[in-house]
Amino acid sequence: MTADIVDIATRTRGPLAREVVRVTAEQHGVCVRPFTMEVTDTTDGAVRYVGVPCGSTVESVCLPCARKARALRIAQCREGWHLTEEPQTRDTAPTGDHTALVELRADLVAAYRDTAGADADDLREEIRSVDAELQRLGVRGRLPSPDTAPVKRAPVRSTRRRQDAPNLPRRKVEKRTVGREFAGRFRPSMFVTLTCDTYGPVRSDGSPVDPGTYDYRRAARDAVHFASLVDRWWQNLRRVVGWDVQYFATVEPQRRTAPHLHAGIRGAIPHDTIRQVTAATYLQVWWPPHDEPVYGGDRLPVWDAHTAAFVDPETRKPLTTWADAVDLVDEPAHVATFGAQVHSKGVLGGTEEAGRHIGYLTKYLTKSTGEIITATTPGQRDHHERLHAELAITPCSPRCAVWLLYGVHPQGTTSRTIPGHCKGRAHRRTTLGLPGRRVLVSRKWSGKTLADHKADRAAFVAQALAAVGIVKPARDTSAWAWRRLAPGDRNAPPRDHLIMRAIAERVTWRAEYDTALLAAAGPPGGPGVSATATAA
Repeated sequence: MTADIVDIATRTRGPLAREVVRVTAEQHGVCVRPFTMEVTDTTDGAVRYVGVPCGSTVESVCLPCARKARALRIAQCREGWHLTEEPQTRDTAPTGDHTALVELRADLVAAYRDTAGADADDLREEIRSVDAELQRLGVRGRLPSPDTAPVKRAPVRSTRRRQDAPNLPRRKVEKRTVGREFAGRFRPSMFVTLTCDTYGPVRSDGSPVDPGTYDYRRAARDAVHFASLVDRWWQNLRRVVGWDVQYFATVEPQRRTAPHLHAGIRGAIPHDTIRQVTAATYLQVWWPPHDEPVYGGDRLPVWDAHTAAFVDPETRKPLTTWADAVDLVDEPAHVATFGAQVHSKGVLGGTEEAGRHIGYLTKYLTKSTGEIITATTPGQRDHHERLHAELAITPCSPRCAVWLLYGVHPQGTTSRTIPGHCKGRAHRRTTLGLPGRRVLVSRKWSGKTLADHKADRAAFVAQALAAVGIVKPARDTSAWAWRRLAPGDRNAPPRDHLIMRAIAERVTWRAEYDTALLAAAGPPGGPGVSATATAA
């Protein structure tokens, strides 16, 4: 009887089987939350199920996938930072699939502009699915929104610089991305940090000394437009130095929750030039005024099915359209600038300092913004709540539903739009206005995409295996039809089965790679050949 009690107590204290599978998967670098794909061989009709990695970049979601993503970013940063020759970019020509999807999108947009009501909502969803398919096929950039008016002209505004901003010299930008060489052997690069302006004195924990005088409105708007301000800074920098500056940058929050930028820049730029460009860079936001909400509480605009637009709840008059509201703008609603604190230093490639800065650039890429922005003191919690309350009434884009609170009809609204409720990242409590793009990489940084860097890693391993006679023949997947199974599909095998199958494959691959490393090292005491040299 006592032995049975001890046995029961031991079982209840033991780890859960699912937890053991998760820990084992993390040890072997296997995705812990793969989604299931049904693969059908159209030649013989055979069906099998494959677990595809989730691809998350956050450790708390999937540790193995996040570490792989960070490793790719580290390789991308290292490979492009101190190049001595111009990277070769490869632009592929549009395929028949690309043109067919664009033709389909053109037909859908034409039908959308002639339709209203629920049918228009369905067409908009179709257009979004076509855009997603174009991105999946590798098309860069975005096509114009179907809600953008094709004929209406934007108001003509002066392009002269603001009188309160210092002038910048302007040179013709050369078609080069590699920096100068000094003394016939040194080709240094730069590490730069830019911050937002001050909004009031803060304590050591980032909370304001006087929350009543802290400028939360400007802090919220600067956070929303930070990415656009950074783009303007790179544009100004290239015009001043006269060559196509390339960068690898990451955006992180400071303790006061304001975003700041860390950037690795290829080539050497004088520190005075960095400070001069930062002081002279600004962003004018030509949006309708949004200082005081017109609606709020129980008094909100309502959707009118006859006009397919939001109207005033009392007068039933349609709200001002976005295009008309922008036409009435005489001065920018907000002007964003950087803070006076600018850090810049030169870095030589191949040094310990360069490796340390690469680690610093990629330090927080495996953490979500909410995990970085933590409130541990009452002052921090109050500060975060005040900033979040301001961000809740700060529009984040021309399509933001918050515009309805200011009597402006934003682009792309439907009957399902809720006034004042936008799903954009800027309004989330966990992000506090930080832009969605955490990593900013210029096109000619390394001449490669993340997929190219991933292929390089796979090619390195394949070459190392081939050097010892282990050759993995490429599979012909042209006859395979892929279909993602929806959650709850009865045909889907248990996720743990997919994970354990992936663990078994990973153990086999690792054993083969270890064999290649031992063979490349040679007998003990011999000269040996490194796996890197073998693969090269």
